[in-house]
Amino acid sequence: MSEVERAQEHQVTPLELFFDLVFVFAITQVTSLLAHDPTWHGVLRGMLVLVALWWAWTGYAWLTSTMDVDEGGVRLAMLASMGAMLFAALAAPGAFTHDAVLFGVSYLLVRLLHVVLYAIVGRDDPDLLGAVLRFAPTAIVGASLIVVAGFFHGDERVAIWLIALAIDYVGPAIIGPGRGWHIAPEHFAERHGLIVLIALGESIIAIGVGAGFELVTRVIVAAALGIVVISALWWLYFDVAAILARTRLTQASGVAQANLAREGYSYLHLPLVAGIVLFAFGLKTTLGHAGQELATVPAVGLCGGAALYLLGHVAFLFRTTGRLWRRRTIGAIVLLALIPAAVAVPALAALGLVAAVCSSVVAYEAIRRREHRTQVRHPELA
Repeated sequence: MSEVERAQEHQVTPLELFFDLVFVFAITQVTSLLAHDPTWHGVLRGMLVLVALWWAWTGYAWLTSTMDVDEGGVRLAMLASMGAMLFAALAAPGAFTHDAVLFGVSYLLVRLLHVVLYAIVGRDDPDLLGAVLRFAPTAIVGASLIVVAGFFHGDERVAIWLIALAIDYVGPAIIGPGRGWHIAPEHFAERHGLIVLIALGESIIAIGVGAGFELVTRVIVAAALGIVVISALWWLYFDVAAILARTRLTQASGVAQANLAREGYSYLHLPLVAGIVLFAFGLKTTLGHAGQELATVPAVGLCGGAALYLLGHVAFLFRTTGRLWRRRTIGAIVLLALIPAAVAVPALAALGLVAAVCSSVVAYEAIRRREHRTQVRHPELA
């Protein structure tokens, strides 16, 4: 049985979960970067680092859904990739300052190992090998430019990053959209669901870090409201959305399946993760200043992060189901409209407003669309 055939059967392995732990740390580092530089420049830099790390992670999600990586030399190469990703995560807070070159070199190594591993698995599959060879230049050029950016400063460095990430993201869609790629759909969907769960876990960590050691009443209330929002964000993804998308991905095949995986998961899960990270940044600031008004940037993180998460859902579900989820769209619009209020009221009140909006969206869908929910979650009862 070939590596690809084995991949069609396997479940998420302990090695993959071990690899994902590094991405957990990377998300924590991005949140710390935002918290230590709560400015628009800090947000831009933090999001650029997240976009780069996400593209590296989702590339390995494709790889592990194509082949069994838990045996022989491939396992060692995966562990080496994990080590390189760890150094990139360690350097993430300084990716635009003193650790720019270290981040770039580590990131380049992560991408090179990914291409090499893909070439190994594709050696007996001409279509897959052709897809890898079309993909490799964008991966190598994009990652190399981030190394080059380390030798520049200020706006020039940011500009090179933007060019590098544009090559990374746009290149695969133009050069080889869907042709030659194949995945194990259940496994692929599960990996992305787990990474959403991991990102939500970062919000839980933000509650602990933001609360500190003085558990006064307002901090306890803020922590409770934070749990309400995080629970709502979890519900919105895992209750129905993940099941619907996984079903559509499983039903598709060939090029259509590869395109759906790329667009619905590799591209459109990024705003979900970015939204959670921004919300975690706003939540962390709120816990530390629950009785004070939020500055503009943390307020945008708190409300705008939740809004971005909802808008990511709207785009993800439209791509996978072909239907516009209006209540989530309305919820995102309301959250964006709350930003001016969030800077004018105490942080605790702003968090309460976000919790009310997110909970309302969940409640509406659970009550008004309960029949559809039952059909999705329990098709045997329909």
